Amino acid sequence: MKRILVSPLSWGLGHATRDLPIIRYFLERGHQVTIAASDRALALLQHEAPECEFLELKDYPTPYSATRFFVPKFLAMAPVIIRAMHREARNVRRLLAERHFDLILSDNRFNVCSREIPSFLISHQLRFHAPPALRPFRFVAELFNYFYHRRFRAVIVPDYADPVENLSGQLAHGLWFAHRRRIYYAGILSSVRRMDVAEDVDVFISVSGPEPQRTEFERIVLARVQECPGERIVVTLGKPEVKETRQIGERITVHGYLDRAGQEAMMNRAKLTVCRSGYTTVMELAELGKKALFIPTPGQTEQEYLAWYYARRGWFHAASQYRLDLPRDIERARAMAGLPFRADTRANVEKLYAEVFGPALEAD
Repeated sequence: MKRILVSPLSWGLGHATRDLPIIRYFLERGHQVTIAASDRALALLQHEAPECEFLELKDYPTPYSATRFFVPKFLAMAPVIIRAMHREARNVRRLLAERHFDLILSDNRFNVCSREIPSFLISHQLRFHAPPALRPFRFVAELFNYFYHRRFRAVIVPDYADPVENLSGQLAHGLWFAHRRRIYYAGILSSVRRMDVAEDVDVFISVSGPEPQRTEFERIVLARVQECPGERIVVTLGKPEVKETRQIGERITVHGYLDRAGQEAMMNRAKLTVCRSGYTTVMELAELGKKALFIPTPGQTEQEYLAWYYARRGWFHAASQYRLDLPRDIERARAMAGLPFRADTRANVEKLYAEVFGPALEAD
């Protein structure tokens, strides 16, 4: 039995959920897993993997904005984030002095690593995307990533290595710096699993993301969802504090919140999902082989880039939440081809363990 430390970033739940299949496989292999996280990411993993040991380890403040201007706010918050990273480094040094680990797996937490312990980073965003006018920011941001990534034995990218048929596009392909020699493309990693159920829901709308944009998305969806006559629609508002379910007419059901099991079941039942274009959500759709309408979070350049990238390839339709026409955009989404490939997370995790984690643990 080996002791493994797993630490996901808490900017949304995507980092935690994509780590779940790896955590579960570590447990299957008989290893002891300690999860160091904070906020909703910590709560989710406590619910989904209660066999693990849990520690609270604060990470970085989120630079999300109520406006579309994410990059300026990100730059303005850089000193605050860097201070938080220094705090994280101190906390990790203290943790590693108190406890022994045989392997460290960090999901986008740059200081959860050690020179003495095999340390691996999971990230799909090796290069930040920025508007053309801010192209120099891409260079600086990739250089920043390179500086921190080189402290890890390898960077695990949850995507395919194919330079054309992949999910991350310029975020993890065609890189400028030498860390590409240390990249391991692991394929899709998703905690959502295919279920043998009837597709009895026409449209599943998942309202999610950081505030205040989650609330704005909710307002827009609830104001327009009745514009889709004849559709069986299920909406989840992504509000854990709201447990009740209500009906709007005969064919629209609104859940205040669906847990991971409920979300997984609904994505399997739905013929089409309307959601944010977050990378983890895209991997879940790839695992299920489903079509989607993407509504990127305004100002989140990664989501905006991915939505554009998929639309350009004819895989998924995307629309701005400020110009959303649900009947029109749902029909356009149905007409898209969907992804040209399908995922198998279980096989990808087994291969990742055999080629990366297993050798590191055996050599320890």
